[in-house]
Amino acid sequence: MTRPELLSPAGDLERLQYAIRYGADAVYAALTEFGMRAAPDNFTPAQLEEGCIFAHARGKRVYLTLNTLPTNAELDRLPQAIADARAAGVDGFIVADLGVLRMVQKLAPDVEIHFSTQMGITNHAAATAAFELGAKRVVLARELSLEDIATIRAKTPRELELEVFVHGAMCMSVSGRCLLSQYLTERDANRGQCAQPCRWKYHLVEETRPGQFMEIGEDESGSYILNADDLCMAPFIDLVCQAGADSLKIEGRAKTMYYVASVTSAYRQALDAFLAAPDNFQCPDAVLDELTRISHRRYSPGFFFGRQNARQNARQNTRQGGYIRDWEFVGVVESWQDGVAQCTQRGRIEAGKPLEILTPTGQVLRLVPEWLKNEEGESIAATPHAMMRYTMPVEEPVPAHSLIRRSTGEKA
Repeated sequence: MTRPELLSPAGDLERLQYAIRYGADAVYAALTEFGMRAAPDNFTPAQLEEGCIFAHARGKRVYLTLNTLPTNAELDRLPQAIADARAAGVDGFIVADLGVLRMVQKLAPDVEIHFSTQMGITNHAAATAAFELGAKRVVLARELSLEDIATIRAKTPRELELEVFVHGAMCMSVSGRCLLSQYLTERDANRGQCAQPCRWKYHLVEETRPGQFMEIGEDESGSYILNADDLCMAPFIDLVCQAGADSLKIEGRAKTMYYVASVTSAYRQALDAFLAAPDNFQCPDAVLDELTRISHRRYSPGFFFGRQNARQNARQNTRQGGYIRDWEFVGVVESWQDGVAQCTQRGRIEAGKPLEILTPTGQVLRLVPEWLKNEEGESIAATPHAMMRYTMPVEEPVPAHSLIRRSTGEKA
């Protein structure tokens, strides 16, 4: 078994850097066009080059998403995007269109090609065909079970890498190919603009009774008839690796840098625990604790255990919409010296209230700061101003880029 890669999302340069600092082996990113997430800032060519330099200096890799379905007009701009990415030093292109595939092969023949999950690869024949077309890697459809993945691994060339989603938002449409957003909002999900109408709360309206909203039968809050849980396979990371995954993918290029750092840290710990004892894996409690510290929907192992297995609960979550937000990201530690941390505010904190600090090594420090001081050295009771600099006492050494959070206990 090869050492699986931990692959994290990078919606911009800051998120790329935090993903790598917190344990990612590789990241996937996009330029301002041709990627399946239009909401993040994404990368200019110069930022992409800076990100590649940062990653490569640490022995990490960068993959670029070119996985939208371009129009004829957009194809005229694609060669420049490919040339810019190749010059920036990307290690692979993630594609979902045969025309894009051929253009990449012609203009960047030395760069790896990965077939996107939007290609809908659900069987070994499709995976083998992708390999014969030039794919170094296929990102498997999210609807597969562990048994399906193992079968694909057994019946495809070993040189073909298999990438598997292990954490993040799931889509109610097969391989994410949905028309709802385009139909309801004119925002095309297949072009990175999904409005997520599957997450909306629905009632039924009868044609001859306009304005009368009728319950569909879930509960008093309404019905989330298309809504899906968030995927979480950390407790079963050993099974995913043993099924043949070469790369473990975390979803979330539209998520914050705190989310990226926290989830990457959790899966780094889970994967390292598996690699240390592959025949006796126990998911560390710290991993599961960390995954409650981010904004998330109810967790599920998705389709990995098959539709009939009692453990998997692959049904859509029709009773709950929105996120669980029990913790809030409130700051970054810029430096530490002699028991004092220099910090930048990302959310309000108060002296005398409990905090946690997540470090890039995955260590979590718990503290109650007795005092806070502003940049002028004046004592303050709280940090009300966005991005303000402040200091607080922290007994243990804390590395730069550690992240500060506080408990809220709120659900949204």
